[in-house]
Amino acid sequence: MMQSGLEETLMSLKRKYLSHSTALTFFIALLLGIMLTTSAIAADPIVTDSTSNSTVKSDTDTDTTVKSPPPSAISPSISGSNSDLCTVGVSGAVQTQILGVSTGQTYRDANCERLKLSKTLYDMGMKVAAVSVMCQDRRVFDAMAMAGTPCPYNGKIGEEAYELWKKNPQKMPAKVDVDNEKKLAKEGMVEGLTIGGILAVLAFVL
Repeated sequence: MMQSGLEETLMSLKRKYLSHSTALTFFIALLLGIMLTTSAIAADPIVTDSTSNSTVKSDTDTDTTVKSPPPSAISPSISGSNSDLCTVGVSGAVQTQILGVSTGQTYRDANCERLKLSKTLYDMGMKVAAVSVMCQDRRVFDAMAMAGTPCPYNGKIGEEAYELWKKNPQKMPAKVDVDNEKKLAKEGMVEGLTIGGILAVLAFVL
């Protein structure tokens, strides 16, 4: 009898355990169902609709102009250092962006030639001829007359030469016109300034 009561108690406990186990299983299943449903609802797909329309048009026109000067116009040096020469070298050049001009020329120094000729004649013993060469300069001619020793005239010296010079004034050296020299110098200066101004304008324009 006691055994029968024990079995009933065990069966009762077993039924309670199964009842609790069933309830727990149902609760867990319900909780899992709610979680899955929530996840399904929360995991809605994200759809992004983006339309991009880009048009790029590039048109480049490049025009490059390079202005470089021509090679420099350099005048060569003109050497006139030889002791037997009575020349003076003059050279010059003008350079612009387009054109370069270079030129040079030599000029004879008449006074230098006269001095060399006179010295050569004097060294050769031709003293009267040496003085005659120097007398071709009007300054020397006047200085000799003022000193009382007129320049030789056809081999005559002294008073005879003086009388012959008076009779033939057309053979005297031309007088040095100081005013004319000043005028020529002024004209040369004006001409130089004019040419310089024209070249400066050309250099600025070109």
